[in-house]
Amino acid sequence: MNYLIGAFKPSCNISTTFSDAKNRKQVPMKKENGQTVMVPLFQSQENIAGQISIEPLQGKKVDHNGVKVELLGQIEMYFDRGNFYDFTSLVRELDVPGEIYERKTYPFEFSTVEMPYETYNGVNVRLRYVLKVTVTRGYAGSIIEYQDLVVRNYSPPPTINNCIKMEVGIEDCLHIEFEYNKSKYHLKDVIIGKIYFLLVRIKIKNMDLEIRRRESTGSGANTHVETETLAKFELMDGAPVRGESIPIRLFLSPYELTPTHRNINNKFSVKYYLNLVLVDEEDRRYFKQQEITIYRLQESS
Repeated sequence: MNYLIGAFKPSCNISTTFSDAKNRKQVPMKKENGQTVMVPLFQSQENIAGQISIEPLQGKKVDHNGVKVELLGQIEMYFDRGNFYDFTSLVRELDVPGEIYERKTYPFEFSTVEMPYETYNGVNVRLRYVLKVTVTRGYAGSIIEYQDLVVRNYSPPPTINNCIKMEVGIEDCLHIEFEYNKSKYHLKDVIIGKIYFLLVRIKIKNMDLEIRRRESTGSGANTHVETETLAKFELMDGAPVRGESIPIRLFLSPYELTPTHRNINNKFSVKYYLNLVLVDEEDRRYFKQQEITIYRLQESS
């Protein structure tokens, strides 16, 4: 049976080279098999151009019914694996039906491509951009090769960025006031604030500040919600007294955050929350959750 080994391997190698590959930034991306690969980084409205090379294996030729390259933006739900929802689909026909006997190179270009959403790999959903090269064949089955891209979109600082200030508590037991310096933070930002104790009649053991990410996918009865605690920062260890003020200074850069995603193509959302947690000496937990917005700051040129 050894003669069957390799019988179903592609009869050619397909490779993609970008025109600005030497200057294009590469970023790590984790594949489904767990491996991390370096892929080119783009942002919306950029040109995506380069060359696609098709090289038959030695001693073989490739009969085909045409060659094309597609730029696809896709959303895949993990509970519906294998079914991709295409929100971007651009096609360039590279060759008419014929035969390829030796290495053949095709230039391609997609100009000022609208890529409105960032690449995202979550718990139940992923959003990806790929170049899909198809060598169309009949009986032998088409040959398909994928090249991943990563898209990141940047924002200027918000013109309005109000602070968060709120009083919370339990009647006649606990009354605190907390304040965060703003409600919108970039990925490398610092959360600065304070907790002020107005009334303390329970024995508090410790207080933490958590950063939580809530990913919602699907809609209606098919909505799936996953909440992850990405950071847990101890603010206080021991019992506070009335009138005490606890400062907050939490750096975001060590944590794997993404920008906030709001209702992406009616498929999914990603939101972030600051969760203030107090634990008393009987291990009862009291918490207050506040939504914040995360954005990717426009890089200076």
